[in-house]
Amino acid sequence: MGGIDLANGVVGAVLGMVFATLFQQPLQDAWFKVRRRSSSAVRSLRFREEPSRAWTTFSLGPLHTSALIVEGDGESTIVGEAMHIQVLDDEIALPSEMAGWRDEIEAESTQLRAEGRTPVWNGSRYAVESFDVSRTALDEQPEVHLRLRPTDYYTFLAAQQLDRRLPDGTTPRSRYLDPDKPLMAPAFLQCSFAVNVAVVTADDMVVVSQRSDRVRMAPGVWNSSVNEGLSRHIDSSGRNAPDLYAVARRGMREELSLEPHEYSLALLAFVLDVDRRHWSAHFSAKLHDLSRDGLQARMSRGVADRWEHQTVDYVPFRSAEVAKYLLRPDRIHRWAPLAPALFHLALVHTHGRASVERAEAQAVRRL
Repeated sequence: MGGIDLANGVVGAVLGMVFATLFQQPLQDAWFKVRRRSSSAVRSLRFREEPSRAWTTFSLGPLHTSALIVEGDGESTIVGEAMHIQVLDDEIALPSEMAGWRDEIEAESTQLRAEGRTPVWNGSRYAVESFDVSRTALDEQPEVHLRLRPTDYYTFLAAQQLDRRLPDGTTPRSRYLDPDKPLMAPAFLQCSFAVNVAVVTADDMVVVSQRSDRVRMAPGVWNSSVNEGLSRHIDSSGRNAPDLYAVARRGMREELSLEPHEYSLALLAFVLDVDRRHWSAHFSAKLHDLSRDGLQARMSRGVADRWEHQTVDYVPFRSAEVAKYLLRPDRIHRWAPLAPALFHLALVHTHGRASVERAEAQAVRRL
């Protein structure tokens, strides 16, 4: 009996080895196929549930901004004849629950004036009612349609309090803005339209300015060469709509003491700061004869708006050098939101997209 059990045990062991040899690997292969299909199905489901946004803001490696390039790529120029700007009659009115915020700013300015200190100047401005782009029939060039409404600086400051609580516990940001629809916003939250210019000297140095600590909005940040807001009083003759090229030339004169015959000017893009709802027309300007030293000497003899900037840097206008400067540890978190996209577009306009993107990618890898 014991011999039979032993024989059965030996036969069972042999059959087990044969079974393992014949079927173990096919079973493992089948299991791995099931796992791969399951993982693929999960990834596919996750992709369908979390689609990427069509509109994303400008970034360069670890440098992330809230600048959305709405129209323009840097390579092409948007000419003045392609812009159609309309100024509507009715002035912007804040919602009733925000109107008191403007009153607070006006009262603060009155108090500052009474104390002999500098009041908050309530300049006339424009709010953006709508921004649209169409294409010409023959060559598909962009045609920009911009509708503006009158407003003022106090209303702008009140509307900038996007995260302040309203009586019902919401905020202007949560109530009026949809992050999935960045171009949709009420005009009273878009009381800022400016031009930003990247200025390159005749010896190929790009001008980078640091905003003064005395300015109320974004003090101390690094910014474009020239930043000039649209003014109803200055930029609109009678009832005429403002000319963005003329606004850029005014900024060049007031901030750098440069006259129109001394440079060439190109409008590269329209850009929106989706976080603060600031619109910008991004320009580049190339000086014909004035070098870095010549521009410094010019500015030393007087600048109309000298108080707006406290420091000016000059950076070699080469893709690798500008990218390295943008990513400097002491700069990367101190940029005005719209400035990095401006310098990128200006590089593309001069050196071409492929060359600029290669240099930027190399700068990011070296970090």
